[in-house]
Amino acid sequence: MVLQRGRVSSAALELKAPAKLERVDRQRPPHDLTDEETEVWSAVVNAEPADWFSPSNAPMLAQYCRHVVHARRIAELLERALSDADLDLANYDLLLKLQDRESKQIATFAVKMRLAQQSTINQRGNKRPTPIRRPWQA
Repeated sequence: MVLQRGRVSSAALELKAPAKLERVDRQRPPHDLTDEETEVWSAVVNAEPADWFSPSNAPMLAQYCRHVVHARRIAELLERALSDADLDLANYDLLLKLQDRESKQIATFAVKMRLAQQSTINQRGNKRPTPIRRPWQA
């Protein structure tokens, strides 16, 4: 920076020194998740900004991942049940109820963590604009 003699201009007074950039690490998956649940965790965490999840959100996100994996397994069981010639309606109905319960849990967690599309769309159906920070705004 070159020091100048004399009065400081109003433009120079308005300029602020650039703030230090802060590095935010992405939330790491807990050790008790399975490999499949860890894949879901990584997909969700990488789809959002790095500071979207805090350590206090980790238990809720872990449960979300577990429910997604359980829903996949139930869907596989339903596919097998449909291809079975001796389809037991009682078992099929039970699988449908389990699938419904998992879907509701996934939706609840997605809304709570603001992952659902509902959280990012305004009343007119437009995606909410993300606020843009301009360099001159502190």
